[in-house]
Amino acid sequence: MKNLPILDLAIILAYLVAMVMVGVYFSRRNKNSDQYSKASGAIPGWAIGLSIYATFLSSNTFLGVPGKAFGSNWNAFVFSLSMPLAAWVAAKYFVPFYRATGEVSAYTNLEKRFGPWARTYAVACFLLTQLARMGSIFFGISLTLQALTGYSMEIIMIVTGICIIIYTVMGGIEAVIWTEVVQGVLKTLGAILIIYLVVSNMPGGFSKIIEIGKADNKFSFGSFNLDFTQATFWVIMLYGFFINLNNFGMDQNYVQRYHTASSAKEAAKSVWLCVWIYVPASLLFFIIGTCLYAYYQINPEMIEPIKLQVAAERLGAGVSAIDIQNLAATLQPADYGDKVMPHFMVTMIPTGLIGLIVSAILSAAMSTISSGMNASATVFTEDIYKRYFKPNINDKQNLRLLHISTVVFGLIGMVCGIAMIGVQSILDIWWQLSGIFAGGMLGLFLLGIMSKKSGNMEAFAATVVGLLVIVWMSLSYLIPEQYSYLKNPLNANMIIVIGTLSIFLTGTILTKLKGSKLEKAS
Repeated sequence: MKNLPILDLAIILAYLVAMVMVGVYFSRRNKNSDQYSKASGAIPGWAIGLSIYATFLSSNTFLGVPGKAFGSNWNAFVFSLSMPLAAWVAAKYFVPFYRATGEVSAYTNLEKRFGPWARTYAVACFLLTQLARMGSIFFGISLTLQALTGYSMEIIMIVTGICIIIYTVMGGIEAVIWTEVVQGVLKTLGAILIIYLVVSNMPGGFSKIIEIGKADNKFSFGSFNLDFTQATFWVIMLYGFFINLNNFGMDQNYVQRYHTASSAKEAAKSVWLCVWIYVPASLLFFIIGTCLYAYYQINPEMIEPIKLQVAAERLGAGVSAIDIQNLAATLQPADYGDKVMPHFMVTMIPTGLIGLIVSAILSAAMSTISSGMNASATVFTEDIYKRYFKPNINDKQNLRLLHISTVVFGLIGMVCGIAMIGVQSILDIWWQLSGIFAGGMLGLFLLGIMSKKSGNMEAFAATVVGLLVIVWMSLSYLIPEQYSYLKNPLNANMIIVIGTLSIFLTGTILTKLKGSKLEKAS
């Protein structure tokens, strides 16, 4: 790590070693698959809440949100404002439901309701979502460490990935939860520290930041018009509600934690604790983005190296310096927002504090990736291997399979991260991918829970309709211009909203039509 002072390097290495040692400690207690997947239901609700909060507060938040606020405004904060409503639905309906079933997988019930296809379909959607999430987070963490170390993004992903795999494989869900408790505290303190450092280096302090932010409309939540073709307040609110409902209600990362609590009441408390911490904590990262925007407005000469770096990355190898400069001159804040915080850390943060902040960013990445690996391995074992290949697997074989699956999903997540190198915005790419993969899953789940009379055929037909809608909305940009009237007119964040409603409403209507025919026949 050629650019980091020894003290900062020592702090980062100490943090990584500590996380691995947590995995070693809990590995002694993982004698069976129930302990590995559920921690035998012995985790207190407050720890689970902090764990869920840490999973939410990934490096996509730590890096992507300040980049988004730098490049635009606080429109994306509306996502956080939608969380309390989704949490209320989850705590009232979903948590008691999962606790009553006793199934460690979130998707077993779908087979009971609609057949094996529904379970397999939901599992495929979940695994694709997790790989997209892990990939975007690996990519995000490598952005920062590349700026600090000079090493390639690929090498950084591999090194951090190996550390995450070690403690996740060894420690199971208990290690994941307790490391996330520490990581949740660390990353929050890191955000506060960054705000302090930006404000303390800003001529005029916080009042000057507010002045610049107001002048350039940086505090806006977006348009309040009922326009669903743009990322308005209402579009982000709808997107946030459906995504958070999917997270709390169907995402194995969270459902698995409900089973680690001692009671349904403790599990519900963990959901609310996550919300009340996450909403103000996410606001800190929007404040960071606005503070950085104001700082670089005062120091415009410092932004030039960032623009040149982004231009060089977009053009690739073999281009002239003139071409790079010409492209750099056309770049807007939204084009290089994700690069700004790493640049500030390299140039303005003193020795010692860089190590602490990098550890906080690492913790943001590691918490979400480790939980994603553990949840993906659990789902693969329960819903694919044991369902289709070897139902009568013994506990020792089950535990070994969980270990192997965790490693495999960690490696695939790294490959996805490498494939994302070069995207414009971490937050945008993650929101788009999660909306596509999750959109077809939540609607089917809601149909199973809320429409008691819907059967296998109605659910299957509704899912096909929903998938066709999602594919059209996601890929209609490929339609030639002469057929532009066939393109999706809505904002990309509406994919999960329309996809979910298409499945749920189609299934409900088909069920009512079937009921009417039966009544007439009788």
